[in-house]
Amino acid sequence: MHIRALKKTVRELLLREDMETALEQLNAMNLRRVINPLFSFFCSGNERLRWRAVTAAGGVIADMAQRRVEDARVMMRRLMWTLNDESGGIGWGSPEAMGETMARSAVLTKEYAAIFVSYLNPAGNYLEHPILQRGVLWGAGRLARSRGAAAAGTAPFLGAFMDSEDPVHRGLAARCARALVPVAAVSIPQHILEDETVIRLYTGETFLDVPICRLATDDI
Repeated sequence: MHIRALKKTVRELLLREDMETALEQLNAMNLRRVINPLFSFFCSGNERLRWRAVTAAGGVIADMAQRRVEDARVMMRRLMWTLNDESGGIGWGSPEAMGETMARSAVLTKEYAAIFVSYLNPAGNYLEHPILQRGVLWGAGRLARSRGAAAAGTAPFLGAFMDSEDPVHRGLAARCARALVPVAAVSIPQHILEDETVIRLYTGETFLDVPICRLATDDI
């Protein structure tokens, strides 16, 4: 299939089908060809397409890891490269896709979780761009809900984001902290428990407008 036709097919799947059906059909294709259209949609102005591409990329890379793990490693390194200053890009969607991938793949979690955590660490590979920070926090929350122990290293860094002026930072950090409570020493400050600011959250299938205080207390 020509790349333009493939991109159109992938786009239609992501927008038309439920996520499970879309993933089944994508995983039946040539995964190394499918991943490029998915990555390209990370910059889409269509919110639904952009986020569903993140979920699909995570599913495809995790499936790659089951078939031939080195192919999956190449994709993870591509995502990491986009977050490197030397790449010349910004890396939109890359932290989210990394978090989604690791939530689906134990093998890739073992290899890349420590690097991912370092993106929140001021003494590590800290990402200074506020939007990329949102992406890492979303990805950390996704990982925490699936493999809590692997995300436990984010616990020391969540407090700073719960104090952020950016409500999305606060909400996503609170959601991650909530998921880590059983496995890490993490506390949720009172001002977060009382924060009724509403943020828009992508759940992996749909979007919710949720008060930050609920993200800190409910399993959302």
